[in-house]
Amino acid sequence: MGTNSATAHTADNTSSAAALSRRTVLGLAAVGAGAAATRPGAASAETPPDGPILKPLPEKDFVVYGSNAEMRWDSVDHDRFLTPQPRLFVRNDTSTPRIDPHSYRLEVFGDGLRQERSRDEAVSLSLAGLKRLPHTRITTVHECTGNGRSFYGTQQGTPAAGTQWKLGAVGTVTWEGVRLREVLRRLGIAPDAVDVMATGLDPSYVDKGTDYGPVRRPIPVGKALDDVLLAWAANGRRLLPDHGFPLRLVVPGWVGIASIKWLGSLEVSRSPLTSPWNTKWYRMTGGDWPADSPPLTTNPVRSAWELVEGESLSRRGGRVLHGRSWSGAGRIKHVEVSVDGDTWHRVRLEDHRDGWARWSYRWPGATAGDHALLARATDVRGRTQPDVARFNDGGYFFDAVVRHPVVIV
Repeated sequence: MGTNSATAHTADNTSSAAALSRRTVLGLAAVGAGAAATRPGAASAETPPDGPILKPLPEKDFVVYGSNAEMRWDSVDHDRFLTPQPRLFVRNDTSTPRIDPHSYRLEVFGDGLRQERSRDEAVSLSLAGLKRLPHTRITTVHECTGNGRSFYGTQQGTPAAGTQWKLGAVGTVTWEGVRLREVLRRLGIAPDAVDVMATGLDPSYVDKGTDYGPVRRPIPVGKALDDVLLAWAANGRRLLPDHGFPLRLVVPGWVGIASIKWLGSLEVSRSPLTSPWNTKWYRMTGGDWPADSPPLTTNPVRSAWELVEGESLSRRGGRVLHGRSWSGAGRIKHVEVSVDGDTWHRVRLEDHRDGWARWSYRWPGATAGDHALLARATDVRGRTQPDVARFNDGGYFFDAVVRHPVVIV
């Protein structure tokens, strides 16, 4: 997929680092068998993980589901556009590892490099070396693929297995790092390369006695050479361990699973690569989906109210309510809201920039009792939230208009 400037804004710093040549990059790397002793897997094993999530998770800000944690929408500061790392949702397949940034190395190998390298011959890049390359900032929405999964059951009567996220597995972040294309081109990528497999350093995922290995997922070379980032900072601060320290992949606009945390290796291949995370999971299965549905990529359109469920509102009206809408395909074009499920009103967008759109609506008042607030967005590609999300076994991509309950007093 091509770059969508509506999804990610970049600011390139090409000062002295811009003059670095391919030879310079390789000079920063430990290449070949000598790198094996400092592989990042070995480095991460020096300090084993001590909890599924390491950062504080106050109840007023998060709903915790074991190794996952969801942001509470009623805790969001409407005046703050970016999501601070301490308030960003956490999605872990296993647990957050502690990794020494000084001994950390990113391994790059595969037959898709101009100079083919086996894993034992991988180019091993240090974090310090990567930071010497031209760096970039990207502002984009970061979201779990299963965000909204609970509504398949509570709103549509078709429950789907998995973490029962509401709409809080999302945030907007300004990431800082080096373009993946910058690294691959300096190392030398073959013209017929097809896929790049990113693998994390978290512990292997084991489910019902089956060891699926570390989290990993391929992305096509076209996307890899477009807007993908190797990120070491978020919102101007070093990554927190739960969000991928010391280095993570960021794949703008795509499903969260593509943005591998604690990035350990990149395999560049001349043939298609697969993993359980793009064959067994993160595909549409069940319902009326065909058996050969492709792996999921671009996130859908969604909207959320910055209110607690069951919020009390005055029957007289007058209160200004807030919300946000977002899309993996680009900026939000317009948002409509309804308080009766029949009449829709266009609301004022407060932002026309990359990431999500903030909006406001003055509550008009209503008769006492239980009501539901509705919000639906349309993005620049013309995609609008439907009334019903198409069911799938994984509970992915719930994009229907969510009924937000309120009580009128």
